[in-house]
Amino acid sequence: MSKLSSQLEALLLVANKAASLKELSTALSAKPAEIETALADLSAEYERDDRGWRLASANSHYQLVSAGVHADLIKDFLKSETNGELSQPSLEALTIIAYRGPVSKLELERIRGVNCSLIIRNLLLRGLIEEVFDKRKNENYYQVTLDFVRFLGLNNIKELPAYEDLHQTEALDKLLSAEEKAC
Repeated sequence: MSKLSSQLEALLLVANKAASLKELSTALSAKPAEIETALADLSAEYERDDRGWRLASANSHYQLVSAGVHADLIKDFLKSETNGELSQPSLEALTIIAYRGPVSKLELERIRGVNCSLIIRNLLLRGLIEEVFDKRKNENYYQVTLDFVRFLGLNNIKELPAYEDLHQTEALDKLLSAEEKAC
């Protein structure tokens, strides 16, 4: 495997969404044609070696996905993830999203101080949060779903205890700004 292929594989593995050819090209300082060749090589290698994942592509966007032959296995495995109790980190993230939402992944990670990719994925799978794309900011934001609100027996997210006080961002924004300046 070439260095470029290895780097592409690493980027695609950690991306929580499809990556565009332009994004990959920019991240690796490589020409789009080089990226496309390396991606084709990776895809062929995954097929040839009968790996558990495949390279999906559409409209010059690429993402690592599980191989279709394992769909039932994955469905059963994820069922336990979506039916069990939420972990403490998941509850913390869900609380932040409920009170601060819509919130970006970066903002959620700034507040929690750790990577939240897997937590977001789990909450999305459970249907507790949804992803909304803001075209103006060209960024994904997360907010709680109507199912989450109904599950709590509420009619509106604003019925959460102390919602108005905790939804205000000024105090937290000042705290986060001061923390960034200190770093």
